[in-house]
Amino acid sequence: MIKVGVLGAKGRMGTQVSSAVEAADDLTLAAAVDVGDDRDALAGCDVVVDFTHPSAVLDNLRWCIDHDLSCAVGTSGFDEARLGQVRGGLAGPRLAPASAPARTPARTPAHTPARTPASLRDGRDVRVLIAPNFSVGAVLMMHFASQAARFFESAEVVELHHAGKADAPSGTALRTASLIAAAREAAGLGASPDVTTTEVPGARGATVDDVHVHAVRLAGLVAHQEVLLGGHGETLTIRHDSLDRASFMPGVLLAVRSLASLPPGLTVGIESLLGLA
Repeated sequence: MIKVGVLGAKGRMGTQVSSAVEAADDLTLAAAVDVGDDRDALAGCDVVVDFTHPSAVLDNLRWCIDHDLSCAVGTSGFDEARLGQVRGGLAGPRLAPASAPARTPARTPAHTPARTPASLRDGRDVRVLIAPNFSVGAVLMMHFASQAARFFESAEVVELHHAGKADAPSGTALRTASLIAAAREAAGLGASPDVTTTEVPGARGATVDDVHVHAVRLAGLVAHQEVLLGGHGETLTIRHDSLDRASFMPGVLLAVRSLASLPPGLTVGIESLLGLA
C-alpha cells in the first residue's frame, strides 16, 4: 500500500483527491492536512499531494523536502522563476532542522523564515512532480498544440476558469504558451503577426514567450482552454473542457503510483508518465 498525505485536504481539489485515494485498493490516506494543521502528520507518508494555494505551496515544498517526502503538486502558479526556485532548493545544502511553531498552516504562508530544502546530494531520494494539469485530456491538448504550432503563422491561447481561481493566467496556459513558443522557435518562426497600434491596456491579453494568452474568470465554469492556430485561409482550434474536478483524478492517481519510478529531483508535467515525452 502506498501511504498518501494530502495538503489542502479541505479544499475543492483536496477533497476530491482524498476521496479518490480512499477509494483506491492500493492506496491509503495516511494524513489529511489543511490550514492550521500540524504538517508533522505527514511524516511516514510515501507521497504527499499538494493542492493548496500559490502563496503557500513553496513553503509546503520546502518543508516536505526537508523531511524527505516526495511530492506530487497540482497547485497552480508555477512559472519558470518559481520552477527555478524549486530546482535550486533541491540542489541546495542540507540544513539542520530549524525551530518552528507547533502548528503551521498548509494553505497559507508559514510565519517562520524560509529555509533551503535538503539536498539530494546528501543521499536523499526525494522526487517532486509539478503538473500544470493532471487531466489526461488537458495534457493531450498541450501535446497536440505543440505539434501543430510549427505549421501555423499565428497562435494564441484562451483559458477559462471559475471565478474563485487565484492566479491568471493558469499554469496550464503558461505551460501551453511555452510549448508553443518552443515549437515555433524550432521551426524558425517569429512572433505571430499583429499590427495593433492602439489598444485598451490588457485587450490583447498577457504575452508569454511571444504568445498572447487571454484569461476568463466566470461563475459556472470549471477549467477550460482553447488554443487558436491560424494560417493561410484556415484555422485550427484545439479545446479541452474539464466539466468536473473528477477529471483530474486519474492523472493524480497515476502520479501517486508512478512517482517512485521517476528520477530524483524535479519533473514537470505527467507527459512522461503517459508515454508522451
